[in-house]
Amino acid sequence: MGPILLLTGRPGVGKTTLLRRVAEALGDRAGGFYTEEIRGPGGRLGFRLVTLDGRSAVFAHVDWIGRAPYRVGRYGVDVAPLERLGVPALRAAAAAAKVVLVDEIGKMELFSETFRQALEEIADGPPILMATITPSPHPWADAFKRRPGATLWTLTPAHREALFSRALDWLRGHGALP
Repeated sequence: MGPILLLTGRPGVGKTTLLRRVAEALGDRAGGFYTEEIRGPGGRLGFRLVTLDGRSAVFAHVDWIGRAPYRVGRYGVDVAPLERLGVPALRAAAAAAKVVLVDEIGKMELFSETFRQALEEIADGPPILMATITPSPHPWADAFKRRPGATLWTLTPAHREALFSRALDWLRGHGALP
């Protein structure tokens, strides 16, 4: 069972930014995906999944209400892009013994049983897993936070810069960085 570092915190606190900075520091020693907002007139319109090897797909959008299989707030959610791009990126990173980076384990992503299974498989194996995870109560996410070998850090604006350095130190301590 590999080490697991989970980052949680309120929306907008900088979890994705921290994970992307870690991905840059790791370079080709990491694989996985992050999510980015789709912005337009009137603010946030949806979310796009972006793999660390550059592929992307929209998986949630305000225009999908009533057309997508799931809904979170004002967004219609389709997990098919997550299962088509995100899950294979996670599994490929694990198979190549890379650090597996996931942004995020959240309400939208947790609709996917395939995603949850992939995370369980990775957590049961040897790879290092670093992920952002919802702070909101969710039975599966709450159990994942309590897994043996999991470390949970809460990100706040006051210490997000310090947590970047601490995350790099954590990765060094687990052999992912020199």
